[in-house]
Amino acid sequence: MADNTRIMNRVRSLLGDFGTEFRDVLTGVGELDEYDLSETNTTITKAFTLQDGKSTDLRPGVDYTVAAREGRIIFRDGIGVLPLGAVVIVEGRAGGMFDDEELALHLHDAVLQHCSDRVITVRYRSKEGFYRYDDEPLGIANLPEVEELPLATLAAINALWALVTDAASDVDINTAEGTHISRSQRYTQLLAQIENMETRYKELCQQLNVGLYRIEQATLRRVSRDNNRLVPIFTSREYDDSAYPTRQLPPIDKRNEDASGIPSPVISGLTG
Repeated sequence: MADNTRIMNRVRSLLGDFGTEFRDVLTGVGELDEYDLSETNTTITKAFTLQDGKSTDLRPGVDYTVAAREGRIIFRDGIGVLPLGAVVIVEGRAGGMFDDEELALHLHDAVLQHCSDRVITVRYRSKEGFYRYDDEPLGIANLPEVEELPLATLAAINALWALVTDAASDVDINTAEGTHISRSQRYTQLLAQIENMETRYKELCQQLNVGLYRIEQATLRRVSRDNNRLVPIFTSREYDDSAYPTRQLPPIDKRNEDASGIPSPVISGLTG
């Protein structure tokens, strides 16, 4: 089964955004409660005070907060202004383009898209001794390992679209001295990379029949000629499934539905 950390590492590998480890030693001056770290887009893994050879771990959200994008640590009421000579050691990892929180958001969107309307059917024996089948929604916890690459590719595509939005505001620079800086080239290259990765994602999905490009089967609904009502549809079951039938409720297009709220008569010939 898939692992969230492993997929995040795959996404960073596809983006070439591995980041770097950092370790900062902050010394209090008795006036400041905010300190700039040596890196930006930071994720702090550990922060602790060092005094008389003893270390005390600081609690995130209680003793300090982090402005991850700017690379700044802010000491809260638990510590406040760092006393003169006090030493705080901060360890963590800095992302090149994305911090872990941003990348996790793109991965979450990719999971919703790639696993949309998909379930894994699990067969088990109930306490009464009957066979039962349970549908578990597909997610990272039960995603087959073979689908890690297409999922990571889709997450990388979502992340690149965020970079494209930022690059879209860059304009070329031309000076009177003849200097030309093509800043729009970054935008063009990002779009080309997105197109290549989307092609790869589509090919993987079609080969494995998964994700956004999988082949889906649908059941057409029939309308009864006697009462003009939809005939109910029940989910197909294994021959040894002794559970009650499961009713399906496919969505019905209601774009032209009467919005007046006036109830229709039930007498034949007077409906309207």
